[in-house]
Amino acid sequence: MKKVLVVDDSRIMRNIVKNTFNEMKIPCEYLEAANGNEALLKIHTQNPDLVLLDWNMPELSGIELLKKVRANPLYRDLPIVMITSESARYSVIEALKYGATDYIIKPVNERTFIEKLARLSL
Repeated sequence: MKKVLVVDDSRIMRNIVKNTFNEMKIPCEYLEAANGNEALLKIHTQNPDLVLLDWNMPELSGIELLKKVRANPLYRDLPIVMITSESARYSVIEALKYGATDYIIKPVNERTFIEKLARLSL
């Protein structure tokens, strides 16, 4: 069973993401983190197969977490999808430049979410 780490400081958003996976009938073990530091620890200890990552969080932002994870060769191929309200073109470019696998803009459109996750072959 795949492990999906949902990283967002909003419990509501984490639940929306998990519910979307359930509606898609993708069996997953869900891991949650409310900030980047918590997520970094779970990446090292839980070995998720996919990280869904918000940008704006306390302690360690999503983009800072992305940079730290990609700096470690062990996680070079870990799929990391940014799910964020940061919709400016330069934000998308920055995330992709630092190694985001894909980018979804909030509010999450279920169809877009499903299409992007389907590309990851979960």
